[in-house]
Amino acid sequence: MRIGILGGTFDPPHVGHLLAATDAFEALGLDRIVFIPAAEQPLKAGSVVAPAHDRLAMVGLAIEGDPRFTVDAVEIERGGLSYTVDTLRTLRQRWREERELALFLLLGEDVLATLPKWREPHVLASLAELAILTRAPRPRDAGTVEKERGPAGHAVQTRRVDVSSTEIRARVRAGKSIRAFVPDAVEVYIAGHRLYR
Repeated sequence: MRIGILGGTFDPPHVGHLLAATDAFEALGLDRIVFIPAAEQPLKAGSVVAPAHDRLAMVGLAIEGDPRFTVDAVEIERGGLSYTVDTLRTLRQRWREERELALFLLLGEDVLATLPKWREPHVLASLAELAILTRAPRPRDAGTVEKERGPAGHAVQTRRVDVSSTEIRARVRAGKSIRAFVPDAVEVYIAGHRLYR
């Protein structure tokens, strides 16, 4: 079983997350990608806007009906600061009966510079293969894996989508439409729960 792990605040989840996950799924030949919303990211402490239960619900809505993707509340249920190394240990323990389990930790290339600040960064590569999501120069190059596996792990080229959760929150605050920035069900959830206002 080849499983990709995609963590983040998902505040809110948007089409960029889904497209990057799709490219990684195809490029790495994964069986499944598990989205894991953080309870609280150590390096973003105090900056998350939506409560954890809302972010979990929005991820569920964003991936609903797509058999490639699932969402897991492991970090939210654990509470407190979310450390990736703890999550990977938990998942390895949970799936210890899986035959030929291969975990791939999907990371944006912008995260690489912060890795030394993570808890036990030297342990991560022993728990999962690192897959660095790099933005391809052209959309037709998306969903490929570089031939060489470098010291930072697999380099997975993903399509360039200039959408961010920060921009979406700002658009909501300004009363602008977020249609096409997020899946329709997420747009409805944000409006119905008056998030980011």
